[in-house]
Amino acid sequence: MSAVEVLFLHDGGQSADVFVSKLLLFIQGAQKSLDIALYDAHFSAGPDHAGTILDALNEAEARGVLVRCVYNDDDGPEGPHPFTVEPRTGPSFLARLAKTVPAVGVDGRYDLMHHKYVVRDNAQRTSASVWTGSANWTTDAFTRMENVVVTVDDVGLATAYTRDFEDLWRRRKPDDTGSFDDDMSRIRTTDGPLTVRAVFSPGRGRAMSQLIATRLGEATERIRVCSPVITSTPILGTLAEIISDGNMDAKVTVDGTQMAGVIAQWQRDGRAAWKVPLYKEMVRSGKVAAKQSIPWGTADSYDFMHAKIVVCDDVVITGSFNCSHSGERNAENVVEIRNAAFADKCAAFCDEVYARYIGGNPGVN
Repeated sequence: MSAVEVLFLHDGGQSADVFVSKLLLFIQGAQKSLDIALYDAHFSAGPDHAGTILDALNEAEARGVLVRCVYNDDDGPEGPHPFTVEPRTGPSFLARLAKTVPAVGVDGRYDLMHHKYVVRDNAQRTSASVWTGSANWTTDAFTRMENVVVTVDDVGLATAYTRDFEDLWRRRKPDDTGSFDDDMSRIRTTDGPLTVRAVFSPGRGRAMSQLIATRLGEATERIRVCSPVITSTPILGTLAEIISDGNMDAKVTVDGTQMAGVIAQWQRDGRAAWKVPLYKEMVRSGKVAAKQSIPWGTADSYDFMHAKIVVCDDVVITGSFNCSHSGERNAENVVEIRNAAFADKCAAFCDEVYARYIGGNPGVN
């Protein structure tokens, strides 16, 4: 395994075994600890992937690994919030996980605990690693959605994620978690030197959006964006300006069904209606591709364009963050990675997704 690896998931492009096999290898490499933060975990009928993962965690505990989990609790300590919408497709893996390893629910009734990361052996130089990205632990996420998973072997990065995990474990609310700045780590790889750091929200939510907007503004050669929605003001405004100028090799892919919902909400809410012309300007450029996903609440299985990745020249920013204003208030994470070869891989994935969905309805008339 190299110091930095990336797994790209395409709609219909692989079986769930691809994701699960990679996760099992990550778990089996643990020597001291595994800290897991999960938003959604549901498995459809078929192979018992839940049982396979739980067996691996039990085996890790049997060899002395401390396993802990925080998860999004959409019911919260006071009962469900009336506006909470939690994807549910198949029996919940979270319930089984919480009975198997030490676990605490993070109150997700108002702002979500939206992470999908695992921290392995944060203080072990030979095995410290972070698993992060956009993929929830669901059969749909593995097989029907575009997603990105990144693993990084680095003590410094693992220490930052452990700090965020401890915040969530202690507070049991997203409030103020991730309120710190991570130092840049420098890693030697076969593709040359690579730098990486993490940013967490809500503690650094505004900084997360501003970081992406700043990197977009600094780009001189290429911009690639995959995000289900784009509603963060700094990101939306910067993208609209750059694309309107027409001088940048830019490609943006969204989930058209979800953006249609966002546009309708903006139009109903006078405070946000001013964002509509910005998004329409992007769409008029012809550089926005959109997947027509199954609308939420209409089926038992879903196929969202779920990847969250931004490429600006040789910089990649990826993680759980949706480029959304609401995401700034959720518990989210991104890694910023600077390496030309890695950025080329990520840009190629974005190009494949863009080519598949160009011509789809981006959510505006």
